[in-house]
Amino acid sequence: MNITIELPHVGESVVEGTIGKWLKQPGDAVRRYDPLVEVITDKVTMEVPSPVEGTFLRILAEEGETVPMGAPIAEMDSTEAQAAQLQIGEAPSQDSQPAAPAPPAPKASVVPRAAESGTTGYLVKDERPVGPTGSILGEGEETASTGTGEAAPGGAARPSPAVRRLAREHQVDLAQVSGTGLGGRITRDDLLLHIQASQDAAQALHGTASPAIAPRQDQLTAQPAQDQEEKHVPLTPVRRMIAEAMVRSVSQIPLAWSTVEVDVTSLVALRSQTRPGFEEKEGVELTYLPFIIKTVVESLKEYPTLNATWGGDKIILKKHINLGIAVAAPQGLVVPVIHDADRMSIAGLARATKDLAQRARQNKLTLDDVQRGTFTLNNTGALGSILSQPIINYPQAAILTTEAIQKRPVVRDDAIAIRSMMNLCISFDHRINDGAETGAFLQGVKTRLESIGPDTPIY
Repeated sequence: MNITIELPHVGESVVEGTIGKWLKQPGDAVRRYDPLVEVITDKVTMEVPSPVEGTFLRILAEEGETVPMGAPIAEMDSTEAQAAQLQIGEAPSQDSQPAAPAPPAPKASVVPRAAESGTTGYLVKDERPVGPTGSILGEGEETASTGTGEAAPGGAARPSPAVRRLAREHQVDLAQVSGTGLGGRITRDDLLLHIQASQDAAQALHGTASPAIAPRQDQLTAQPAQDQEEKHVPLTPVRRMIAEAMVRSVSQIPLAWSTVEVDVTSLVALRSQTRPGFEEKEGVELTYLPFIIKTVVESLKEYPTLNATWGGDKIILKKHINLGIAVAAPQGLVVPVIHDADRMSIAGLARATKDLAQRARQNKLTLDDVQRGTFTLNNTGALGSILSQPIINYPQAAILTTEAIQKRPVVRDDAIAIRSMMNLCISFDHRINDGAETGAFLQGVKTRLESIGPDTPIY
């Protein structure tokens, strides 16, 4: 029995994913829970497992293509579904017969929605369509409009935010663009080709050069710069998603910034004193980060508006303190989350940060590891930075950076002393917090850090 595999819904904030790499090819035998494909979202790279056992028939979404959650991505011939059908006394359908090589899928007017099958864990085809976030559309209802205010050609699937933004920048009516993606979806390459064709036509008509547009990714690698002084590097899906997330943050959040200087001499002494025994006992390096996390989460309890999001006509305070830790992984910046960080000791935070950072660099994070973050901390001091202005991890209320610890001469009790000093820098959403609340939060973190001493408990 032929079934359709859909891109699963993995979280409210994840509305689309990019097909990274197919791990199975047409004709391959597939066991239940075998990984079928790597999918890249703006949160994490994940593997989609097979919900059934059978034979892989056809790929519906090519590598590099961005599709909405709930969209069909592949077809399989399921032996489990056929057995279940026969068990309840039904005659096997024509779809259950050995499949001939499948012809190319025709363009659909909408993204088809696979309906729930009688067997748990997989989906069948030929059902009502869905919108880009998986909501069911009514009979005759079209998908959401494009960024230009016009419906996508032929009622096709809604273009991605990046495509709509590019169309606005070049004042292109997406109704005039032919889509080659899944369900007639307009891809970035489709739009770039349309813009280039329009500019070439204008140049031929008027004999003047038109402003150049960004070339397609395959052109970047195939056509080096004429003066041989440039190297064009195609964007990876992760780098493209990071770029889109950063643009969304700075364009939608009115960002303000502040910094304070902290004397961490006592923290340095405590870490030096406890580090050897801790690492021998726990097998985990004791860095400054878990001490700082502890002071941050205690301060977030005192100032809950920093642990919040903007709700349009309200401020949404988060009941849990889930601290995101920015990690520079080989595939790009990721922000794994320590859930309920305020319930952990310094030792527990040390173990949690080590585990998350290690799995982030090995590309082994799960989707749960990067979801539900409420505040983000970035240890830019590890890179040698002494001052920074971070971009907020949308849609959170703030992000804090810890800068490099340096020995500097400072005035203490009317005398000059050499102390270990560190800057804390915060960027915050000015819709949610003003300077007073944010400054009080920073002072709370500063006071707690400067209060660390020999009696501060690690466990």
